[in-house]
Amino acid sequence: MTSISRAWALGLALLAALVLGPTPSQAASASEIDADVRATMEDFFAKVRGSRELVNKAAAVLVFPAVIKAGIGLGGEYGEGALLTRERTTDYYNIVSASIGFQLGVQQRSVILVFMTPEALHAFRNTKGWKVGVDASVAIVTVGAGGSIDSNRISSPIVGFIFDQKGLMYNLTLEGSKISRIDR
Repeated sequence: MTSISRAWALGLALLAALVLGPTPSQAASASEIDADVRATMEDFFAKVRGSRELVNKAAAVLVFPAVIKAGIGLGGEYGEGALLTRERTTDYYNIVSASIGFQLGVQQRSVILVFMTPEALHAFRNTKGWKVGVDASVAIVTVGAGGSIDSNRISSPIVGFIFDQKGLMYNLTLEGSKISRIDR
């Protein structure tokens, strides 16, 4: 088997795993998700000045600690997370998307969606299979000079942050991602 054939086989296997998602025996438990969400939020607060103030003003925060994206030509991503209201978990969700185009490799990132208004949160919670860009727009926030955000200048009903171990990531989108409630 050539290296190209092996790469395609690996890519298809990764894509299948992402698209099909984890089986119940592999899925994270509620306590595992909660622990990962807490760690992700602490990392977010430490890396982005002003983020704690923003979250304190929000109606709720949806946190996906580890969204895995993989692809070779065809790609997909999957992650599980929790919706926090006043720092308490109210529901669990997954995020899934697929893509076609030039892509190669595997990437892990964290995604945080901040619902700034009760109306935006209500619309999200009452839509089965909520799609970014279809059911609502999400303003992806980039951090300005000094690595801080000004929560007084954010006017979008839903704002999103995408980051990895190095910090916030730029020029990324969540368009087309489907977010659905899951049981844990």
